Amino acid sequence: MVGPLESAVRGGGRNRHGGEPGRTGVLPQLAPVPGVPVLRLGPGSDGVISLLIADLHLGLGASADRPAGPPEASAPVLAQRLAETARTSQARRVVIAGDVKHPIVGTPPALRAAVFDFFAALLSEGIAVEVVLGNHDVGLTRHLPKEVLVHPATGVVLDQVGIFHGHCWPSNRVLRAPRLVVGHLHPGFRLAPSPDDPLGKRRCWVRVELPPPAQRTRRRRRHAEVRASELIVLPAFNPIAGTEALNREHPARGRSFLYGRFLSRGIARAYLFDGTDLGVLTLPRPTVRSRAASAAPRGR
Repeated sequence: MVGPLESAVRGGGRNRHGGEPGRTGVLPQLAPVPGVPVLRLGPGSDGVISLLIADLHLGLGASADRPAGPPEASAPVLAQRLAETARTSQARRVVIAGDVKHPIVGTPPALRAAVFDFFAALLSEGIAVEVVLGNHDVGLTRHLPKEVLVHPATGVVLDQVGIFHGHCWPSNRVLRAPRLVVGHLHPGFRLAPSPDDPLGKRRCWVRVELPPPAQRTRRRRRHAEVRASELIVLPAFNPIAGTEALNREHPARGRSFLYGRFLSRGIARAYLFDGTDLGVLTLPRPTVRSRAASAAPRGR
């Protein structure tokens, strides 16, 4: 069965500006893998199917006796889960949109081995792996197998999809992509508590239908205009990573530029992993400050 989110993002077709998005005029298929926080892209121009994930946070919950973290979030378990999804999806490439590791500053010695082994497990399955650096990935590169392709935090474009983590502004090339995929927000939705889920907070997808870009002016811009017709926010791949309930009145991460510059500019809908449509989200709007207010001294 095709869920609402899959129906919304799976198709290709011409872009909304009437131009040809690629040599064939059709965008590669982009659809969530049912039941897991993984986005499937392709086949692309090279015939390869890719899986897009974000926010692994390897080392989260680690302790002296469990350096790889609790069983459900340990590096070996997450690697196995991702490799199985790649096999069933016939994917030969995995792209991680930031926050591979959990410690922001430094990588403890025990975690270095866990990080290396995670990627080695995927590579041994014949899966190519690429990483877009996130805000938790300071010093990560030196602990990766040499076969892993690392992209800067400003993002990368793969099969006409701009991929970035979301903690810093993407490159102009990414901004011009027909579709955008980000992580960083750990989106979730708070539902009624149940015996199986006492907190009632579930990870979810977010799809934003973006409006056409504003009419061009002669004013020089520092950054390119966003050309994408849609943006998808990836749920955290790590099941114990913190989840932001987006149906709260004031999400804790509302200060992120993703809200004001992307999510609140379009129509954002949330979806559970089984495809359940949770409806349109009401998100924080960008705050417009006057010049006088900006120049006023801050109170103590």
